[in-house]
Amino acid sequence: MWSEIAISGGFKGLPGRQIRTVHVSDMDFSPIEAARYLHSSASYLCSQPVRHRYGCARRRPVRLGPRRIKTHFRLRSFEMFQKASMLLRPLAQLIRDMAPGGSRTSLLLFMTMVLCHAQSAGAQSGSGPLPIGSTAPEFRLKGTDGIAHSSGDWKKNPVFVVAFLCNHCTESQRYEARLNQLVQGYANKGVSVVAIQSSNPNAFSDNDLAWSDVGESLADMKERATFRKFSFPYLYDGDTGMTAKAFGATVAPSVYVFDKDRKLRYSGRIDSDPANGPEDKHEAADAIDALLTDKPVPIATTTPSGCPLRLGADTAIRKKDDAGAVTVALAPADVLSSLRHNPTGKLLLINFYATWCGPCITEFPDLMATNRMYRDRPFSFTTVSSNVPAEQPEVLKFLIKMHATTRNLLYGSDDIYAMQEAFDPNIGSAVPITVLLGPQGELLFHQQGEIDLMEIRRAILANLPDEPGHEGSQQYWSTK
Repeated sequence: MWSEIAISGGFKGLPGRQIRTVHVSDMDFSPIEAARYLHSSASYLCSQPVRHRYGCARRRPVRLGPRRIKTHFRLRSFEMFQKASMLLRPLAQLIRDMAPGGSRTSLLLFMTMVLCHAQSAGAQSGSGPLPIGSTAPEFRLKGTDGIAHSSGDWKKNPVFVVAFLCNHCTESQRYEARLNQLVQGYANKGVSVVAIQSSNPNAFSDNDLAWSDVGESLADMKERATFRKFSFPYLYDGDTGMTAKAFGATVAPSVYVFDKDRKLRYSGRIDSDPANGPEDKHEAADAIDALLTDKPVPIATTTPSGCPLRLGADTAIRKKDDAGAVTVALAPADVLSSLRHNPTGKLLLINFYATWCGPCITEFPDLMATNRMYRDRPFSFTTVSSNVPAEQPEVLKFLIKMHATTRNLLYGSDDIYAMQEAFDPNIGSAVPITVLLGPQGELLFHQQGEIDLMEIRRAILANLPDEPGHEGSQQYWSTK
């Protein structure tokens, strides 16, 4: 996805000439920025030495406005067409403002907006999938490696594969390893593979991330790419989703395979079975093999399945704090002992903290977000303050500030060591302490000191059972 703006102009008696060309990526393109660019370009034209030939040096009023400015937009999507049309009013105003001394400049403004092939433009505007035989849409996107990657970076490769993934979706997660295998299997054959995350990260609530350790931001993508050792570039398109729209991508995971001329030869699912069973049909790999041997692709299109992409700024949601009641109850020794045996019948996360403990306060918001992520699954969270009972008002004030609608306990005795021993004498007494208990009270995770957020979330996910529509999740998170 890109836009090219070319500006040409000249004075009376001076042949017109192109003075500037700019390529503007979707990430940076805005009507105001483009209008400013056009203004600076026209000003540049008026400031050239040729002005002396026409009287500027003689300090008398002359018509210095450009006889003609021609702007040419080469557009690759309907959205870019709409953006370009928004330039008309600010551009006209800026050109009027350029006329020195209020002189009336005779000006002809030509704006030609050319859409590429109508069929491709329709597909790239998000109206449908990219047709087989279409040219690969161009893009320039930042990757998890910190580098901006362009589609032209791989122009010499005989086969170009573009996959759309996301972090939160179980099915997309299961295909990460398979995409790594695809890269490794074709590494010596010149096949290039890139993955793109196009969903707006602000379109997801914490509850939407119930099957993930992270969200969909670029920072989250870096975390996933590092954790799963991606061997392919992982690019971020979440601010606009324009690249996904250009491809007609609506679901993650999905894949697009292009030949050496960058014509689309296959689009759809990576293969037929997320579980990678014996009957799995590897349509994407079959398409790659066919292209490498100059044979027809056996199956050109399939229907991908997974999670819908949430594209564009208008998909953003307003995140709300929990509105439930916040309470804190004194917990005597017997309550703490019962807590250790996990009376919930669910996975139970317990965090021991104190309001005077810096690391405890720092990690508390992340723990609250973790609770919001998994609380609709067989998961429960209890906080236990090691403050003394007399500090209950202070503890409650802190919990209200944190919107902690969880079960909240406070040591019922000033003897904090006796309280901690009543829970479990083997987990220590210096807060923060975080433990994860299984439904039968088995100790699954124990960390003393500030938590590793990713480690605790992955431990939770590895111990939560699969549910319909999310088969394979526990295995994915149990695999290191």
